[in-house]
Amino acid sequence: MIRAKLAIGLTLGATLLLSACTDPNYAGIDRTKTKNGAAVGAALGGIFGALTADNKGKGAVRGAAIGAGIGALVGNELDKQEADLRRDLNNDNVQITNTGDRLIVTLPQDILFATDSSAVRSDLQRDLRTIAGNLSAYPNSTIQILGHTDNVGDAGYNQGLSQRRAEAVADVLLEAGVPFARVQTSGRGEDQPLATNLTPEGRAQNRRVEIVILPNA
Repeated sequence: MIRAKLAIGLTLGATLLLSACTDPNYAGIDRTKTKNGAAVGAALGGIFGALTADNKGKGAVRGAAIGAGIGALVGNELDKQEADLRRDLNNDNVQITNTGDRLIVTLPQDILFATDSSAVRSDLQRDLRTIAGNLSAYPNSTIQILGHTDNVGDAGYNQGLSQRRAEAVADVLLEAGVPFARVQTSGRGEDQPLATNLTPEGRAQNRRVEIVILPNA
């Protein structure tokens, strides 16, 4: 019975996805992430609705519909926010990744900080203030700021340095008007590399600060 309900929920979620994301606004924006958000929302909503259904799958229909709608709205908002952020930043050194349920803004530490320093370079503070303006324009989200290092040196020291650097980036955003309640900071040290630490190029990729924008449901 549970498997049957799950199948109903997933099928309905997929069906609703085909009709999602038809908003003509921002027609020039890639709608892939909006569709991804609708897909995730529809599937999860359908599963939840199916598991709680008590009348021939009506719960699955409601759950999938609600989930698809919420997911599509989140994806649509992220598409718009990403487009605005790319336009305003116009900095090839800053990487923006849209996963469909969050935006990840990656800033290489080598452009943010001098070696062994947690003071944000003055010329990069402008970019952070631009990000802060974008966050203020899209206020319905939580902001996670994650510091990362390579594996050169003592692991404990790298952990502390990554935390200080995350906090330094947060300070600039806060000073630019982002509410304190929206911001979380965490130092990840050398534990989450993006690339190998065996080459200078890989280590440079691993030294970074990520600003993760998580829409509030």
